[in-house]
Amino acid sequence: MSEKIFISPSKYVQGRHTLDKAGEYISQLGKKAMIIADKNVWEIAGNRVLGSLKEHDLAVTEVTFEGEASAKEIERISKEASRNHIDIIVGVGGGKTLDTAKGVRDSLEGAACAVIPTTASTDAPTSALSVIYSDEGVFERYRFYNKNPDLVLLDTAIIAAAPPHFLAAGIADALATWVEARASLEARGTTMAGGQATIAGKAIAEKCEQTLFEYGLLAYESNKRQVVSYALEQIVEANTLLSGLGFESAGLALAHAVHNGFTVLDGDIHKKSHGEKVAFGILTQLAYEARDKEEVNRYISLLQQLELPTTFKDLHIEDIDREQLKKVAETALQEGESSHNMPSVPSVDDVVDAMIAADQYSIAYRKHRS
Repeated sequence: MSEKIFISPSKYVQGRHTLDKAGEYISQLGKKAMIIADKNVWEIAGNRVLGSLKEHDLAVTEVTFEGEASAKEIERISKEASRNHIDIIVGVGGGKTLDTAKGVRDSLEGAACAVIPTTASTDAPTSALSVIYSDEGVFERYRFYNKNPDLVLLDTAIIAAAPPHFLAAGIADALATWVEARASLEARGTTMAGGQATIAGKAIAEKCEQTLFEYGLLAYESNKRQVVSYALEQIVEANTLLSGLGFESAGLALAHAVHNGFTVLDGDIHKKSHGEKVAFGILTQLAYEARDKEEVNRYISLLQQLELPTTFKDLHIEDIDREQLKKVAETALQEGESSHNMPSVPSVDDVVDAMIAADQYSIAYRKHRS
């Protein structure tokens, strides 16, 4: 048996108006900072982070993220960081911006990394890896790093002001945590941390799921009114910290592999977020695992109440044929994918059948509930 490994960011800070304390925390990490944010996020949060850093006498370089966590984008920003002798990379925004920031930090010897999510839509912030896409948005690979971010800082007032579908997508991404960890643990699979799951990793993954079912709908409704409720605080932590630690140190499996498989398709499915595609991946894994009606319905119910995709139609692929689904499955099963952490690794036809079954189960559930 290989070693047990647990990894995590050095510091996690969450609360209302923490954005204005960014300089207080980031000034402990170095002297020359680079802030990476896309055009919209600069207006929402980037300029406030910039102001806070300058108040703490940090020299700051500003960079606009161009939309894709690709090798080319990481290289472009890394060159600018190197020219400016940057020793702190600060990523502000969504998962792809944060993954890019982590990639840039990895290219700079001795640099620190602070990530500031503006939504709770993925568990990317806490991890020591990036999901790398082509410039066209097709999944290519996971890129692993020697350390997690030095600081993860979340302002729940900013997150509460974001559109609720971002929070819902994060709940879907987090909901995969225990579903996948359970399978990986049974298979004694290798986690993203590079070893066997720890007791802590398992406990965190289980607590993540419990929190999502207890507070997910309440947080979603709070988000609609843009209020920082207790439920919202619980879900922001579950989506970000618990899910991040859980997936990385307890294991991924089929659900995220199906998400990666979807990136090979053309069309409107690419308008769906990471979490929205993971939602369907969860149901595919549950169908493949032959979970009973009660358990499957529990997930379908929560996902549908959160207005997340549970059918091909919801994903804008209602006309997909078996040959196209096979391409999705082949990508989900390629060497190095997390699908190989399943106790029994499915075949291409197994995955296709599970996707079709998940679609049909969800159609039937919706019909019977209406």
